[in-house]
Amino acid sequence: MNLILLFDADFIAPTTARLSDRRYTHISLVHKPEVGEQLRVGRLNGETGTATVTAIGDQQVTLEVALERQPPAPLPATLLLALPRPKMLKRTLQTITAMGVKQIYLINSYRVDKSYWSTPLLQPGAIEEQLLLGLEQAGDTLIPEVHLRKRFKPFVEDELPDIAADTRALIAHPYGASACPPPSDQHTTLAIGPEGGFIPYEVEKLNAAGFASIHIGQRILRVENAVPVLLARLFPLI
Repeated sequence: MNLILLFDADFIAPTTARLSDRRYTHISLVHKPEVGEQLRVGRLNGETGTATVTAIGDQQVTLEVALERQPPAPLPATLLLALPRPKMLKRTLQTITAMGVKQIYLINSYRVDKSYWSTPLLQPGAIEEQLLLGLEQAGDTLIPEVHLRKRFKPFVEDELPDIAADTRALIAHPYGASACPPPSDQHTTLAIGPEGGFIPYEVEKLNAAGFASIHIGQRILRVENAVPVLLARLFPLI
């Protein structure tokens, strides 16, 4: 946890927060602060800064909070991700969030097993948990929006043209594709398929919606590895 995220409900006064959940546990077991020491904090969807420990006990910690810095700039990206296996979904959402993507569409594909859509990990609270972990890792406060789209064809035909309008629209597809373009700050809509990739029909539909197919070399990567590699190749992250 590189940033302790604070929520509106944590504040008992305008600049005073009190924690008694897993964040308190992390602070007490990992940071082990003394009264007067400072911690790095951020308010969800707000600024970042520091918090001075004013009291710490067996069940809660009280912080005096000073927020004065903006969080890292969002990545200019909208990500369309074929729903991964539940086992992979948690860490993939954390990675996407940590890298700064703020618009995530989990979409269907022929090679997405129907059972994936019934996983409890798609419940709003479960998704939010992974997004918060990604924010804490990256020192960010701006939580992404996650949209679920269970029907591929209506999404691509009815919604995607507006989503991808005026963006660099790309499909990560290893076959019959051009080399990955150089890093750019241009807003990009990136589609990443499931294990095994999009089927030809899906690629054709995405191409018809204005998406160009790209590859990142001869190696075929798992989705959880392809996501950070593609984002690092497409955007000047440093």
